[in-house]
Amino acid sequence: MSTSPSIDQSKLRSVEHRLRLEHLVSPTEPSDDELHPGSDVVRGLTQTPKTLPARYFYDDRGSELFELICELPEYYLTRTETEILQQYAGAIAEITGACELIELGSGSSTKTRILLDAYQDSGQELIYCPIDISAGILESSAERLLLDYPDLHIHGFIGTYELALQKLPDSELPTRVIGFIGSTLGNLNPQACDLFLQQITDALKPGEYFLLGIDLHKAKAQLEAAYNDSQGITAEFNLNMLRHLNRRFDGDFDLTQFEHVAVYNEAQRQVEMHLKSLRSQTIHLKALDLTVEFEAGETILSEISRKFDLDKMQHLLESKGLMPIRVWTDQNQWFSVLLCQLK
Repeated sequence: MSTSPSIDQSKLRSVEHRLRLEHLVSPTEPSDDELHPGSDVVRGLTQTPKTLPARYFYDDRGSELFELICELPEYYLTRTETEILQQYAGAIAEITGACELIELGSGSSTKTRILLDAYQDSGQELIYCPIDISAGILESSAERLLLDYPDLHIHGFIGTYELALQKLPDSELPTRVIGFIGSTLGNLNPQACDLFLQQITDALKPGEYFLLGIDLHKAKAQLEAAYNDSQGITAEFNLNMLRHLNRRFDGDFDLTQFEHVAVYNEAQRQVEMHLKSLRSQTIHLKALDLTVEFEAGETILSEISRKFDLDKMQHLLESKGLMPIRVWTDQNQWFSVLLCQLK
């Protein structure tokens, strides 16, 4: 992500009392990756077919590239969801009233500002609770929000979605909204999606809300264009994952010997991003004591992006007790934002 201008330290001190950050990683219960960094890379590259966790997209350069992707003419997702939120954020604030807004994977909180503006304009009290695995991004974005929103209080959680949903304290306001915008649900396979929605249900009390953004099924040509942009930025983003692994785990991936491939699997209704080996080759990740053989044409699956049927998604949410009370789409029916309430 591009470097932000420095924050005036005197102004920053004036907002510190409105910022609380909580680390959720327990020193007594370290994750497998904490105990064995890169263990997920070893698992992914030693299975058939090979895979890599999407979290390795997001080093500093990867985050910067993703911001550029969101501005591409072919990449309709961010633009379309933003338009929906701009049109209906006021309705969301009116329906929920004063609340804690919990955002999963908050990142730079760009679209969150649309919601914050709506709550501010409606006079509804709001506590913003961003959740992100990156402490640096969470803290810097929170500080900037506090400077721009003088009445806002932020209680941020540093950790994974799963841990955060398990450890959320009781709301200090009458209700809470868990937000999962940005179409990130599409990166979960059906089993992981089902588990995630159950975790959302378990984290809410009856009457509380879940705000979800999903990308809808559409023509294959449009979907493949969104992940194969004419400027090659998505390709660079995908290949940067290998550069990240080289730096982090002392690897020797030659990026010129891999190519970006993104195709829409119509049977599974998901875009699949791959890194394709252009020749037979052997890769070493010395820090992981790992040697990986590639055949010419063999691929690494780096990401899936599922595209949803709106009616089926509503039925799935209802089966979890998450009742869609408002469903908004853009005029092209490309994207949907759903406000659900736990029954």
